[in-house]
Amino acid sequence: MVNVIGLGYIGLPTALMLASHGVDVIGTDYNAGLVDTLNAGKTTFKEKGLDELFSSALKAGIKFTTEYQETDTYIISVPTPYDAFSKKIDAKYVVSAVKSVLDVCRNGAVLVIESTVSPGTIDKFVRPVIKQMGKEIHLIHAPERIIPGNMVYELLHNNRTIGADEAAYGEKIKTLYSSFCQGNIVVTDIRTAEMTKVVENTFRAVNIAFANELAKICRYADMDVYEIVRICNMHPRVNILQPGPGVGGHCISVDPWFLVGDYPGLTKVIGESMKINDSMPDFVLHRIEQIMEKEGIADISRVGLYGLTYKENVDDCRESPTLQLLSSQHRHLAPNLKTYDPYVVNDMVEGQYHDFDQFLHDVDMVVIMVGHDEIKNNFAKLQGKIVLDTRHIFTQNHVYHI
Repeated sequence: MVNVIGLGYIGLPTALMLASHGVDVIGTDYNAGLVDTLNAGKTTFKEKGLDELFSSALKAGIKFTTEYQETDTYIISVPTPYDAFSKKIDAKYVVSAVKSVLDVCRNGAVLVIESTVSPGTIDKFVRPVIKQMGKEIHLIHAPERIIPGNMVYELLHNNRTIGADEAAYGEKIKTLYSSFCQGNIVVTDIRTAEMTKVVENTFRAVNIAFANELAKICRYADMDVYEIVRICNMHPRVNILQPGPGVGGHCISVDPWFLVGDYPGLTKVIGESMKINDSMPDFVLHRIEQIMEKEGIADISRVGLYGLTYKENVDDCRESPTLQLLSSQHRHLAPNLKTYDPYVVNDMVEGQYHDFDQFLHDVDMVVIMVGHDEIKNNFAKLQGKIVLDTRHIFTQNHVYHI
């Protein structure tokens, strides 16, 4: 039996996938309300294919509880935030979960940490806890590699990395993941596994930063960044990404800071790239100010932000550029802009709407922060509105871009 610890965006789909492929699974989470919701037969977030996977796992006998189980295999999938000042990883959730597992596990159990961690985290934080508590367990690091909006497909098809102290136990966990994973599964050592996951996300962050910096240059020089990117990408060895209003989620916006925090003197490009990405919500605010002045809009309350999530067609708001932009407003003692997102059903911020038409009625300027299908399919409703499209989903001449 496998005890999956942490039933959030990563742990829940992993537990459901294992159960639906014949593995005996019990999912554990400290959040009693979340566990009650799952036991009532309801998922806790929206994700393509998740409800069907949930139904399959329920038929296979998956169980949910707040209690840690006595078994021989554990998968820990809890958040790994970073300290905003030092940029170093905050491993408290991983350490807490490890301690709770060690309280109940058998000697010889296998402990798999799926949470993304900075290189050396397991050596610095996890091994000392194991030594202190005197348990004999086998450590594995198998960092998750899925993205909201496509989780179920990516769990099935993405390649995986398994870091292990002992190759035999790495192969054992490879067999476990092979119950559902159709991608290649590489077995290596733990520190290499830690590093590869962080490097993957750092590579993407640096490339996004290049596109964002290019957008700033082109705005200053009054050039069309999208046309420049389009032409440059015709070169067979060039693939510039699209600029945007910032970077959100719990991977690209967080993981590269782990390297900056641990190696501050060696991460000049990475550090500056992260600063560029973090600056984009303020850049969007500046564009709003410019457009309001040009269009003669004096009342900030007539401006609305479309989209609260960090990417299109999901309900995940972690580190979203919109929330970063609103936070910047708060720091300047400014009132919230109006907001609306079809995927965010609960109130998250002041001035949030839950009806698209009412939102449009109450604003003169719409700032598209997220390219949900809803807005793509309803461009006609924006007629008569001033539109700032930070995602470049519309190319009409009268639409403003970053």
